Amino acid sequence: MSYKQPKNFVSEMIEAGESKVFMSIQDTLIRSYMAGAILALSAVFALTVSITTGSPLLGAILFPVGFIILYLMGFDLLTGVFVLIPLALMDKRKGVTLKFLIKNWSLVFLGNLLGSLTIAFMISFIFTYGYQTDPGILGNKIALIGESRTIGYSEHGIFGWFTIFIRGMLCGWMVSIGIVGSVMATSVTGKIVVMWMPIMLFFFMGFEHSIVNMFLFPFSIIMGGNFTISDYIFWNEIPTILGNLLGGLVFTVLTLYSTHHAKKN
Repeated sequence: MSYKQPKNFVSEMIEAGESKVFMSIQDTLIRSYMAGAILALSAVFALTVSITTGSPLLGAILFPVGFIILYLMGFDLLTGVFVLIPLALMDKRKGVTLKFLIKNWSLVFLGNLLGSLTIAFMISFIFTYGYQTDPGILGNKIALIGESRTIGYSEHGIFGWFTIFIRGMLCGWMVSIGIVGSVMATSVTGKIVVMWMPIMLFFFMGFEHSIVNMFLFPFSIIMGGNFTISDYIFWNEIPTILGNLLGGLVFTVLTLYSTHHAKKN
């Protein structure tokens, strides 16, 4: 596997972050919409495999397929721009400001959400033949997953909230390593291998990914999960997004930038 040295792939990540700031609104929304949709399909695939085979490990091994596809196609996840644009901002690239960072994050969030919701409604329609039948074992089990990861956390109060926050941090760390992998290797095979490992790890360990959850929890509600949208937002999406952001920034962005790119006095 051809490999770039850290100082080289960090510079490439900074360039990528800079380019995303100046991407058009249309392109940003399209790319993030497709990323949310592909990752949602990958989540359905992995959960289907896990539930039907009784092997969560097999589902985790297969889940990274979606992540790899969307990054090879140049699409954008919120957890990706959480890493790339701060690098460009720290490097003081011309025109890269906090205002443009927030604008990009907002557009990518919206695109990821719309893509995830599209798949949630399409798959729920398929599972129920147009909402005319019971979703079956698979749909019912996914609904229970939504309950356990909202109401289940709320039963522990503030400690439950911080538990999911830390799970989000660990996920953000692993996903950001996957993003590094997408530029670290120079061959398609190499990129696939390096991206696969951390994504498989986070899925099997049950870490929380904000974009996966944009699909999983609305889908769980449609399938009859006994929790509300406000439960999902407060007890899952908010701590997960904050954790994803902090995990990527602290464990990947700051460490790579300070040790491999920052100018030394």
